[in-house]
Amino acid sequence: MGDRWHVEVDRSVCIGSGMCVNHAPDGFALDSARQSHPKTPETDANEKVLAAAEGCPVEAIVITLLESGETVFPPDD
Repeated sequence: MGDRWHVEVDRSVCIGSGMCVNHAPDGFALDSARQSHPKTPETDANEKVLAAAEGCPVEAIVITLLESGETVFPPDD
């Protein structure tokens, strides 16, 4: 069985660039205030969602493993 992720967007950091929607249109949407949110906060591990997180210019997207809470993105520096 594959990993399950919890995806969230820190709306205090999100600048509404829309890059997440470009990378993963099935995973993210912008609301009327141009703030991103995950369409499904709990999802199977997904390369497009990871690409969206990596492509966010302000790293507003946080992905953790659903079962353990371990951080998938952003990486620990």
